[in-house]
Amino acid sequence: MYILEGMAERFLYDWEGKAVLLMDLDAFFASVEQLDHPEWRGRPVIVGGDPNRRGVVSTCSYEARAFGVRSAMPSATAARLCPDAIWTHGNYPRYIEMSGQVMEIMRSVSPHLQQESIDEAYLDVTPGRYVRDHPIELAQAVMGRVAKLGITCSIGLGTSKTVAKVASGQNKPRGLTVVYPGSEQSFLAPLPVRELTGIGADSESRLERSGITTLGQVASSDIGLLREVFGKNAEVMRDRCLGIDDSPVVFDESVKSVSNEMTFSRDLVEEDDICAAIEMLAAKVGRRLRRRQLSGHTVALKVKYPDLTTRTAQKTSNELFDNERRFGPVALSLLAQLWRPGDSVRLIGVGVSGFDADTLGANQLSLFDPVVEDQRDESIVQATDQVRDRFGEAAVSYGRDYRFRYMGTGTVGQEKDDSEGPHALG
Repeated sequence: MYILEGMAERFLYDWEGKAVLLMDLDAFFASVEQLDHPEWRGRPVIVGGDPNRRGVVSTCSYEARAFGVRSAMPSATAARLCPDAIWTHGNYPRYIEMSGQVMEIMRSVSPHLQQESIDEAYLDVTPGRYVRDHPIELAQAVMGRVAKLGITCSIGLGTSKTVAKVASGQNKPRGLTVVYPGSEQSFLAPLPVRELTGIGADSESRLERSGITTLGQVASSDIGLLREVFGKNAEVMRDRCLGIDDSPVVFDESVKSVSNEMTFSRDLVEEDDICAAIEMLAAKVGRRLRRRQLSGHTVALKVKYPDLTTRTAQKTSNELFDNERRFGPVALSLLAQLWRPGDSVRLIGVGVSGFDADTLGANQLSLFDPVVEDQRDESIVQATDQVRDRFGEAAVSYGRDYRFRYMGTGTVGQEKDDSEGPHALG
């Protein structure tokens, strides 16, 4: 049995066993913009990059969705569909602030929180040592407290992460969908195959060619056929379509990497421009590493080409890095593995990871001869940090920064820092 918000009070049957909820903030970036700009409420709002500079829609309000605008849509397409929309590049620090407030609400309900992204998180609300109230009451409490912040969320509640995830998308916005223990199969069976995370457009097409369009049909299909579609994951996908998923809510919040990447409004071709972009991104990563008091052993470089293929490379050293004047040259040295002179580049990313000393094992690479830290470089970095701390990030800029000042797409998420969430450069 599954129920929707507004009916929940009638069906507070005892909950037996595991309970997991998935909280998904509704049109999050656009909702924050409408909260901060009351005059935008009720109007189509698009948070994204410029239509004439390869921009992409990060998210949009439900008013804009009524015109067919969707996340990840090219901004040029969105502009044609909704010519009267209010456009904004977004305010990522503000979104992080609001996300943090939501996650604190969830932690106050249960310590077993797994944040999936800036606007989505799992919460284990299994009745027991940490949770006393009924899972439905807890889900309603989360929705109510989030609403008091001025934004809304939708929640799916079930016996597993798979069921909770599917349920969260069934009644948006401001919806609570509950799948009681024992009703997983009846809930999942009639849903289209794309409702399940892990079944993309290609898998959907291959299943449709075999006459399979619902999750229930996947669950009852021959395993040999499913292996043709999902390979080694066939059994796992079939189990998930049956509502069988014992994966735990993982609440390790340690930062795995700090990275920054940028999509350019026009392709970079010249090596000088590409190297300058790497140095600029490395400086941003170094700044964030020092602010979080992190140092890492591994440096990564990411390059995306106009055909959207992506290549990455990384190096690991005995040295701990938090100074871009030390790890920037390492990132530059990786370019030869990913790029050939004359190739066009659409996106570049730089990241540092390996914050745990245990990440250095017997097979580590020794990249550098023993060196003494250049005290002048260290002094420059410290002085730059002090000025920015006092007067703002724009108080100190290098010539290379101006080169790229107007070359971003303006899309939140394409000029991004991944140090604030459970993401990694790759």
